[in-house]
Amino acid sequence: MTIVDQTAEEALSAVAAALETSDKVASHLHPQTSFPVEDHPQPTGREEIWRFTPLKRLRGVLEPLSVEDLADDAGAATVDVEAPAGVELGRLAPGQAPRGTALVPGDRAAAIASAGTAQGLHVRVPAELVLDEPVRVTVTGHGGRSHAHTVLEAAPFSSVTFVLEHRGSGVHAGNLEVVVGEGATVKVVSIQDWDDDAVHVGQHEARVGRDAHYQHTAVTFGGDVVRLNANARYAGPGGEAILLGLYFADAGQHLEHRLFVDHNQPRTISNVDYKGALQGQDAHTVWIGDVLIRKAGEGIETYESNRNLVLTDGCRAWSVPNLEIETGEIAGAGHASTTGRFDDEQLFYLRSRGIDENEARRLVVHGFFADIIRKIGIPSVEGRLLAAVEAELAVNVGIPLGTGSSELSS
Repeated sequence: MTIVDQTAEEALSAVAAALETSDKVASHLHPQTSFPVEDHPQPTGREEIWRFTPLKRLRGVLEPLSVEDLADDAGAATVDVEAPAGVELGRLAPGQAPRGTALVPGDRAAAIASAGTAQGLHVRVPAELVLDEPVRVTVTGHGGRSHAHTVLEAAPFSSVTFVLEHRGSGVHAGNLEVVVGEGATVKVVSIQDWDDDAVHVGQHEARVGRDAHYQHTAVTFGGDVVRLNANARYAGPGGEAILLGLYFADAGQHLEHRLFVDHNQPRTISNVDYKGALQGQDAHTVWIGDVLIRKAGEGIETYESNRNLVLTDGCRAWSVPNLEIETGEIAGAGHASTTGRFDDEQLFYLRSRGIDENEARRLVVHGFFADIIRKIGIPSVEGRLLAAVEAELAVNVGIPLGTGSSELSS
């Protein structure tokens, strides 16, 4: 063996060892994460993570703002916080723990949101505190550009439901960072109920502790373009992450949801379930799901599902589930994706029992969304979602609008 051969062999061994122990995801779906904006080049649309997004409609959200511009847009959005007794509220600068514990920007939009938020909202639930009422954070856009980086920290064995609502108009880049302590239970409900002209991009990232439970529900009805990343990884074995989604796209809307679950610890569980409906010319939805099972993720169990219901002609629903499996020592893994129109058998069954066609269609759509809505666990929010579905159905499908409101907000 020559010296050159020995050097090559040693180099290959070093690379293999690095890959074996690396914490980074070697995947074109998930480029290296980083806080500096300059580490995330301006996308061209040819990149895998941006190729489904209508970049020309993002209205400058991927351009970082100067200090002067940030000052000019200081009133572009207001943030209202309602928190039960015992919850601790504060502010965190970039790099000030626990900010950065769970979320490191995975794309240019998230990096800009982080850089543009000098003092991020910090919501902390002390250890063993169990809250009966939700924490509510409402972001209301008033036009212009706004940024947000919110940190939700649930200390060990605490329990909290966190509702993040988005309303109004403007261009918004917002991050949500969730640190779920050992044995804690956290439910997050993110509602995108923007006006028709709004643009919203964001990254929601959770680190789930040992034996902790995390549930994230994304509800998207409003906005011109909404692009939301919801991700989860684990800080110890026994953690569970449930990622749920509900979206309804009207004519011209682009609603994009991207999910990533990183099973980097053994004996962890994840379940991804997103459902969407589309109606109207050029209504467009994108769902990209990815579950990575690392070599360390032995004994894990995961399933991801996306279902789309197309109500009218002229719609496009793109659905791409992915599984990346690096070990065969797992309890179970699978994925499913369907896109279709009304189930003719269901409609026939209902109409054969004297129910007219419009009412039958309404019942089918309600049944389609019902299981997701029931899992939210907040009666007031569930009722508003059902009313919003009623309002959406009245737009193009011709189903009469009952007593519900066209908005999710009360």
